[in-house]
Amino acid sequence: MATYEKEELLGFIEVGLRSHADGCDVRQPVGYVEGWFVREEMRGRGIGKELMRKAEDWSRTQNCREIASDALLDNVASQRAHAALGFEVVDRCVHYRKDLSSS
Repeated sequence: MATYEKEELLGFIEVGLRSHADGCDVRQPVGYVEGWFVREEMRGRGIGKELMRKAEDWSRTQNCREIASDALLDNVASQRAHAALGFEVVDRCVHYRKDLSSS
C-alpha cells in the first residue's frame, strides 16, 4: 500500500501474514508489517498513521486478531511512531554473526 500526492510517493507500508510473531497468540496467524516508511519531510502529517490503519484493516480481512511489527534498536523515530499508534514492546533482541571464511 502506498500514499501519493501528485504522483509523488510519500510513503508505503508492506504487510503480510506470518504463522507467528513474538508476543502474539501462537494459535493463529498474525498480520506483520514487513516495511513502513514515510519520507522524512512528510512525517508528522498522519500519513504513517493512515498507512498503518490500512494495514490493520487488511489484516482484519485475513481474520487476524493481532498485527505485529519490528524496528531496529537505533531507529528511535520508528519506535516512537509504533508507540504512538498503540504498539507495545514485547521483546528486544541483538543479532550476531561471525565470518567463518577467515578462521
